[in-house]
Amino acid sequence: MKQILSLDYAAQLRACVERARDISDGAKASVEFAQLCDRLGAENPQVAELLDILWKEFLAANRSATFWQQICDVEKELSERMAQTNLQLKQEYLRLMQEQ
Repeated sequence: MKQILSLDYAAQLRACVERARDISDGAKASVEFAQLCDRLGAENPQVAELLDILWKEFLAANRSATFWQQICDVEKELSERMAQTNLQLKQEYLRLMQEQ
């Protein structure tokens, strides 16, 4: 029975983690996690407390990763635009040189 319960907790935690990875589902994931933590806390308060600490660290790391991914996307777009502008400038320069 204990093994089945722990597998159920693990599956619920995995579901919470997957939901939390999607920023738009973050609030729902936190509610589900709180319910999981409450159930787990009834059996073992120390494990629930440790899990809560890890959950908060996971959320912080997830927000940080999302932020840096967005920064990287903006940087990539900017680099592509700069490369395109540079190419256009070179083409204009060559056209001007041919006209002279």
